[in-house]
Amino acid sequence: MALHSIATPAFGKADLSNCEREEIHLAGSIQPHGALLVVSEPDHRVIQASANAAEFLNVKRVIGMPLADLDGDLLFRILPHLDPTSQGMPIGVRCRIGSPSAEFDGLLHRPPAGGLVIELERAGPSVDLSGQIALALEKIRTASSLRALCEEAATLFQDRTGYDRVMVYRFDDEGHGEVYSERRKPELEAYLGNRYPATDIPQMARRLYETTRVRVLVDVNYDPVPLQPRLSPLTGRDLDMSLCFLRSMSPIHLQYLKNMGVGATLVVSLVVGGKLWGLVACHHYEPRFIHFELRAVCELLAEAIATRIAALESFAQSQFEIFVQRLEQRMIEAVSREGDWRAAIFDSSQSILQPLGASGGALIYEGQIISSGEVPGTREIREIGAWLDARRGTPVLATASLGLEFPQFAGLTKVASGIAVTTISDNPGEYLIWFRPERIRTVTWGGDPLKPFVIGDDPSDLSPRRSFAQWHQLVEGTSEPWTAADIAAARLIGQSVADIILQFRAVRTLIAQDQLEQFSRHVRISEQPVIIAGIDGKILLMNEAFKALLPKDHTAIARLDDLAGAFQYPDEFLHSLGGLLNQHRAWRGELMLRSQGNCEKPLMVRADPVQPSRERVLGFVLIFSDITDRKAAETARSRFQEDILRSHRINGVRLDSRTDLVYQNLLSSVVENAQLAALEITYGVETSRIAEMLESVRNSMLRTAEVLEHLIWHSSRTWGGDRNDG
Repeated sequence: MALHSIATPAFGKADLSNCEREEIHLAGSIQPHGALLVVSEPDHRVIQASANAAEFLNVKRVIGMPLADLDGDLLFRILPHLDPTSQGMPIGVRCRIGSPSAEFDGLLHRPPAGGLVIELERAGPSVDLSGQIALALEKIRTASSLRALCEEAATLFQDRTGYDRVMVYRFDDEGHGEVYSERRKPELEAYLGNRYPATDIPQMARRLYETTRVRVLVDVNYDPVPLQPRLSPLTGRDLDMSLCFLRSMSPIHLQYLKNMGVGATLVVSLVVGGKLWGLVACHHYEPRFIHFELRAVCELLAEAIATRIAALESFAQSQFEIFVQRLEQRMIEAVSREGDWRAAIFDSSQSILQPLGASGGALIYEGQIISSGEVPGTREIREIGAWLDARRGTPVLATASLGLEFPQFAGLTKVASGIAVTTISDNPGEYLIWFRPERIRTVTWGGDPLKPFVIGDDPSDLSPRRSFAQWHQLVEGTSEPWTAADIAAARLIGQSVADIILQFRAVRTLIAQDQLEQFSRHVRISEQPVIIAGIDGKILLMNEAFKALLPKDHTAIARLDDLAGAFQYPDEFLHSLGGLLNQHRAWRGELMLRSQGNCEKPLMVRADPVQPSRERVLGFVLIFSDITDRKAAETARSRFQEDILRSHRINGVRLDSRTDLVYQNLLSSVVENAQLAALEITYGVETSRIAEMLESVRNSMLRTAEVLEHLIWHSSRTWGGDRNDG
């Protein structure tokens, strides 16, 4: 049994114990509302096809036939798209096939092992792109909150597709899904707010949702049409059908839908930051098919929605950054006014608790504890600190079920079911902790998650989730979960407090010369590069973090001006250093350090004179920060602007003026949505993630533009060229 559970079952051979690994991309069959051809290159001969291909296309024979010999103009239509280097998304064409001929919509793509896959369905009606889509994009772009956006998304999809039920399905950090918004026929049971366990969508399926953004099931009771031959003549293996819209669906998934009473589905992926954020899931209670153009519209809208989600989540992040900036300013003022920064952490407003929605907070610093709000006792907080010392290494530790996960803290459940912790220095025992109390609540599941399936005596009797009646779970011993935004806020606050602490300790090193060795140890072990110098510029302390940055060929350093040769522009370094040493002018700037192997490393310098009074200067503190991530973000922003302003036109196709105007207007909406997202990402995301997120928005925008380009080209042929051709 153990060996069976770790197997990778072929398509249709999985049971409910190993469906996570079912090779659903190697289906070997299709749904019967279309036909599939696999064509060899460069001779364009059909070497593999669905068993229904000849009948569906109304031709005498398919296997072994050159495309040129099939009745119709299929080869003529696909020739402009046969760039052998093309690895993009499937391309749509309109063609005529058969005797008598009929119109078909075709999708072309190249599987990884070679050849060309052509999927054909009966041609559908054209979609009006000029008005409705532009209005939909505007509604998406102007949605002011995540909730409003998802509710608008459900409405847009139901209005355009006509499915009985449309749900926006959002995944949490553990992979569980929640029906976040819903539009349905009035007589249907509401699913809004229902949660579904992560096991309902296997990991293989989630990966395919990231690759193929639109999936249609026309009839849950369909009879699969096999490929002939089953194995590809090119590889001797099953055809990789990851990008095939006709691909058969897993029998386990079909049984799941049958148990729900669903007759047909349309599922569109929402991919944010390169990860599957959620799905737009459309259910119909009888068979339903939507054609290529409408599916392309659905993908276009989903990409725009995903871009807006990225922007809204980034905006929330930016609010935390504003709070952190204000906190840092209060800490600096407290040091100047009272000689200590701690008073600014827990002021009378308890503002440190608000960004994380915490009920209490505690600071453990140099053996002392300061707290605010509802917190455990001092002894318990010290016990938490000792427990944290054994788990150092993670910038932020967060749990919503402290007492359940670690029984030694079960007695703190009422006040501290949830804790979020950030380290504030490189010394053990120094933390900033937020607390959340127990929140006894009822979670509504779409069926009992503890009994997801039943296996009968017959291996084919697989019944995933027989009942979808709401199942209510009373949850105790946990707090409100910490979100990714909460953890990001804790990280930002921790970094800011750590910077102030490091600077404060550096100042104390200069002020308390008799305790130099004790306090400078904190600076020495800091991972952030620091230099402390006397009034004459002589270096009193240079920590190992800074020494590690220096090129190996650099000579011994005794004074600050000896550092000039380590930087790319030594004259500029000396000029700014002179302002610090001679005029006691604070220095903020960017430097380019010659690092190991003469590589360049961008640094930000923060240099300040230490002045216990206006007339007296004790020395100088220089703190350096690696800004490689920020520079990468700037490069990403420049690349983003260059790409987003580059025109996207249909290569080799002349559009009439009406179609061109529609294309330009829709493209403008797509670009505006992406630009807005990029702006909010720039101000709302941690610097290390800006390049990644901008690249995601860039790729989403380019993909959206590509979908629009294919759609416009296809529509122009439908409106104009094909009708003229007869």
